[in-house]
Amino acid sequence: MFGVMKMKTDIIFIDESISVCLKPAGLDSQEDMCALLREETGGEIFCVHRLDKEVGGLMVYARSSGAAAALSAAISQGGFRKKYLAVTEGCPGEPEGLMQDLLFRDTAKNKSYVVKRQRRGVRRAELEYRLLERAGELALMGVELHTGRSHQIRVQFASRGLPLLGDAKYGSRERRCKIALWSWGLSFPHPVSGSPMEFSALPEPAFPWNEFLYIGGAGPE
Repeated sequence: MFGVMKMKTDIIFIDESISVCLKPAGLDSQEDMCALLREETGGEIFCVHRLDKEVGGLMVYARSSGAAAALSAAISQGGFRKKYLAVTEGCPGEPEGLMQDLLFRDTAKNKSYVVKRQRRGVRRAELEYRLLERAGELALMGVELHTGRSHQIRVQFASRGLPLLGDAKYGSRERRCKIALWSWGLSFPHPVSGSPMEFSALPEPAFPWNEFLYIGGAGPE
């Protein structure tokens, strides 16, 4: 934790209720990030949603228990939108579409699986995707989650023969990069005023993101 506490967090927006920041890949979204933000803001921090440790990008944290409850309610009621960029090995047959699956979470292995029938521990997962650009055998995908399951984007694409680049757990053989998944867009109602809040941030233009002209442009619509 000593090394984590020496890091600085890229805070994009902050007020008395929320802090919107960029989580670096490699930090735990709850323990590490909350500790960093408490150190930098001097106040309490509440984690209301998560990113996989190996994944980076936009997150919002509550700065009070009331704000945390309001944000959690927005998530459960579908008022919290999360958008991602992903690089897949291979390209889907259709340039855009909806993925709907049943996922089983194996906590002992820290891995999720697509299964064919409902049973205890199985949850519905849904996302929509759009092909943004191709670079050889790689594809840049825009993804919006409709549900928030553990490893959802990673396992839903991998189950269709499209593992995310750098994701060894789900079949990628690429070792030059971390998991090519980035949280680029968040929108939600402000927990106090109710005003719509919207934030976006593209990943740094390093491999594999720099393989795509799209990252150097305006980004996803």
